Amino acid sequence: MFNSLTGIITGKFPQKLFLETNGIEWDIIVPDTTLDDLPKLGETARVFTWMQHTDTAMNLFGFASSKDRDLFFDLNKVEGVGPKSAIKIMSNIQRDQLIQSLESGDLAALEKIPGLGKKTAQKMLLALKGKLTLDEDLPGVKVVVNRGGEYADVVSALANMGYDKRDVESCISKLVEELNGELPQGGEVAFKDKTRDAKEEILFRRAIVALAQ
Repeated sequence: MFNSLTGIITGKFPQKLFLETNGIEWDIIVPDTTLDDLPKLGETARVFTWMQHTDTAMNLFGFASSKDRDLFFDLNKVEGVGPKSAIKIMSNIQRDQLIQSLESGDLAALEKIPGLGKKTAQKMLLALKGKLTLDEDLPGVKVVVNRGGEYADVVSALANMGYDKRDVESCISKLVEELNGELPQGGEVAFKDKTRDAKEEILFRRAIVALAQ
């Protein structure tokens, strides 16, 4: 699956973007905030994408940055918030403001987002506070950083296979703790003393088994 598209912006509409690449004009669903962040009509832009394929439709979603796309993925993990609902939420509040509201537990601010009721706002806080997939801190907000750590390559490989990234990171963390506590058998090298490649291979095999349970 493609990660992004780079082309000429041929149209900007509410929650919609037209992007032409090599003679193909893509119809992309985007947050209105993304439209503000992208260049003007006729200019070249890179759009980070995600394809939704269902039995009845195929939709392409786009974002001005991979961080915006990560936030979109996080919102989709909230019960009652689907892809199009996430786009509407992101259209009505800036990314940094939404993150600050979630991290500070500001229910009142979330309820002010058009179309977002109190019940869904509460679900968002319960599901996402302190758990957002971010790779940098925002001013004045303590954010849980989710970089994947020493075994980021293993996390990435498993996530690309379709496993939830947060589940993968939790699984890898538990496995590392277990493996570091195991005593080597028959002169075998302890896990902590193995090469990086050997550690990653062991973690990958064990994680697939654990995640399948």
